[in-house]
Amino acid sequence: MRQLAAIAVFAVAAAVLPLFITSGVVLNTAIMILYTALLGLAWNILAGFGGQFSFGHAVFFGTGAYAAAVLQAKLGWNAWATLPAALLLGAAVGAFIGALSFRYGLRGSYFALVTLAFAEVFRILANNVTFTGAGVGIMVKLKSGAENFQFATKTGYLYVILVFVVAGLVLCWWLKNSRYGAWLQAVRDNEESAAALGVNVFRVKLGAIALSGALMAAGGVFYAQYFQYIDPGLAYGPGVSIEALLGPIVGGLGTLWGPVLGAVLLQLLGEGTRGLFANAPGVSLMLYGALLVLMVTFMPSGVLGVLRRRA
Repeated sequence: MRQLAAIAVFAVAAAVLPLFITSGVVLNTAIMILYTALLGLAWNILAGFGGQFSFGHAVFFGTGAYAAAVLQAKLGWNAWATLPAALLLGAAVGAFIGALSFRYGLRGSYFALVTLAFAEVFRILANNVTFTGAGVGIMVKLKSGAENFQFATKTGYLYVILVFVVAGLVLCWWLKNSRYGAWLQAVRDNEESAAALGVNVFRVKLGAIALSGALMAAGGVFYAQYFQYIDPGLAYGPGVSIEALLGPIVGGLGTLWGPVLGAVLLQLLGEGTRGLFANAPGVSLMLYGALLVLMVTFMPSGVLGVLRRRA
């Protein structure tokens, strides 16, 4: 219960932030930290708890983003109504990829490459299909108002992404403490031993990728509403997949708070490098790559793991 109490304290602390800070820059940074944490939590479900590393989580993000944008722009749906549809589509895409991959025993680098390939396939399709706007992308119609998931200030967006992150944290807490979560972590540690003990490995991994896909799709919906634009490169490009996996790896893979801690560190690093190297746009990506190599080499348990060992 202490972990649930910590989640509640985190939610209250983030919720009262706009009462003391009115700077749009600071609130935008807080929103992007929570957004990055959401992506990290989604990736952490499949990789951290399930041991199935994905290099193409953008396929779920893009599905959610395009579901929200297309349903609004083409069919006139209310923005809030697109959210459950996007979550279901994200879960369905995850179940489809998982069924094809896990049925034939793909794991490790093979599974990672399959997810990367699916993200690229979806990007090519979105680039060439007319109802997605092809390469031009889709603009979300401006309909200001909380009932349309569009807010006059950044405070509204902060509260929405905070709800998403808290939901992701509660889901991860459940995975750490439920019977299904124990099955999933047993599959992560040793699939053969888990199967020998009666765990249905295929169904357990399929459920994990569906949950991960749905949570990642929620991140796509938020992105589409916050920036009011989406295109194939943004939705299905490798940048989203890298952003999703960096947070848990830096913060602590397979932990509850690792993705959140990683998101804070990465966003602060990103803001710092953008300010220092404004005339060299590729430097921040180089630093991200170097950080990933250093973390995997010298701190495989992440910052949270090092802090726990020191404590």
